[in-house]
Amino acid sequence: MRIGELARRTGVSQRLLRYYEDQGLLNPTRRSSGYREYADSDVVAVAHIRNLLAAGLSTTTIADVLPCMGKDGERLIADCPELVDDLYRERERMTASIHALETARATLDGIIATAPPSLARTAAG
Repeated sequence: MRIGELARRTGVSQRLLRYYEDQGLLNPTRRSSGYREYADSDVVAVAHIRNLLAAGLSTTTIADVLPCMGKDGERLIADCPELVDDLYRERERMTASIHALETARATLDGIIATAPPSLARTAAG
């Protein structure tokens, strides 16, 4: 399939798909005309890339991690022992970031609590 079809099937823009290719996350074949040719498996690959990005991994980390990931249906599984250590480090980094955000939110909540009633409004979530 061509890039437009992959974009339609994944909901990811053509520009972003080209970026994924530049980062080594996708490897389409090239037709003699120069057009990219994507496989059906690239639809699942893009979903995995999006999920790993949503988990907070950088494209550089994903490029390192993807070759060591197997698949159980559409679920990613760790195939390389060294991958698990990297994923633990990423998880620890994410946990630290979450803690920092929670601390920042608590600080803001404290400041907001000092606002006069006329300025106060209900905080969302």
